[in-house]
Amino acid sequence: MTTHQTSSLLLGLAAIVLLARLLGGLARRLNQPPVIGEVLAGIALGPTLFHGALSGALFPAGVRPLLGALAVVGVAVFMFLVGVEWDGAMIRGGGSLVATVSVSSVLLPFGLGTLLALYLMDGYGTGDRTAFVLFVGVAMSITAFPVLARVLTDRGMSRSPLGVVALACACVDDVLAWSLLAAVIAVSGSAGPDQWRVLLAAPYLLGMFFVVRPLVRRFVARRAVLTLTPAVFAAVLVGLLLSAAVTEWVGLHYIFGAFLFGVILPRGGERLRADVHERLGHLSGTLLLPVFFVVAGLQVDLSHLDAGGLGTLGLILLVAVGGKFTGAFAAARLCRMPARESAALATLMNTRGLTELIVVNVGLQLGYLGRDLYSLMVVMAVVTTVMAGPLLSWIIGHPTDGGLPRPPGRPAPVTATATAPGTGHSAGTVGTAA
Repeated sequence: MTTHQTSSLLLGLAAIVLLARLLGGLARRLNQPPVIGEVLAGIALGPTLFHGALSGALFPAGVRPLLGALAVVGVAVFMFLVGVEWDGAMIRGGGSLVATVSVSSVLLPFGLGTLLALYLMDGYGTGDRTAFVLFVGVAMSITAFPVLARVLTDRGMSRSPLGVVALACACVDDVLAWSLLAAVIAVSGSAGPDQWRVLLAAPYLLGMFFVVRPLVRRFVARRAVLTLTPAVFAAVLVGLLLSAAVTEWVGLHYIFGAFLFGVILPRGGERLRADVHERLGHLSGTLLLPVFFVVAGLQVDLSHLDAGGLGTLGLILLVAVGGKFTGAFAAARLCRMPARESAALATLMNTRGLTELIVVNVGLQLGYLGRDLYSLMVVMAVVTTVMAGPLLSWIIGHPTDGGLPRPPGRPAPVTATATAPGTGHSAGTVGTAA
């Protein structure tokens, strides 16, 4: 690196951190997740405003590959932390309600998304028609578990019956959506002549769950209190990076390996998981993810958005919001959840946030999306996340005890316990009464 590149990189990083903190704090004051402000900071530094003059001055061409490398690390760490928070016990406790809502809220928007992709094929399609259609379907199906969890925590609802159901459904949605995305990548031939490597994904998955996971559990079980020493922290980082590298090499994407390594960490080592989350979370949230937002924002260009583009954006929002809401609401009502709670749950399942941004960025990298449609998808991710809080307040008000009042005369809800992510404690009951 030259002196000019080094100084430009450091100056650009300082600007990224400062703007992300300012807009993230502003978003919090407006009762929005801080990620909204950080995403808008990334878009503001891109070519949408001032015709790219700001981004050109702060991030010259020689610096952008370095930012891209930091963004890769940031996304890998974030997906690892999502895996750490993913809790299978929550899914098991939710019963048929969670399974039905989750499957319906993924399959319906996926199907509608594929129909939308067929309609958009002529104007926005890429070379691989099958990959384009399937990928748009996946993009419509995303629910952001981390952002949803933050919304519930900020409202004091993470341990309420509704909060438990929403978190459990988001957990299942994550697995279903990531599985669909992995399948799209595998069948699209994005690995080129080395596509045969994707056959190694299955044995790698089995090895992680049936070899690596038991070894890690045994290591944790032999210690009464496992603290995050430098050696243990280094081992976690090595495992995270190696797992991400392997899935990237086999022709999937590094996000799957990072997520998988977080999932296999034993749930018994609560202190270890909390320490890992705290140390990596601070670095990721303060520096690495804001860099990713800027890298993603540099690809968003809304300066030439015309009436046709606005019409396409309207269709995308209609399919994304309508598909998710209808799928979740209808399934919840089918399971005899009260209408108000069903509407609140469907609203929460529409939260997309950073997870959607990562997915559409994968699509851009692999050539499934062009820049025009990518830009509209980013707007959809922001809008669906922004609307979640106000709609939730409109539907259920501002609960002070984290629960929903039950109207007089309504039968007591059928209960099912679930575990809040990262706590190991019962999080509440799931209402399924008529």
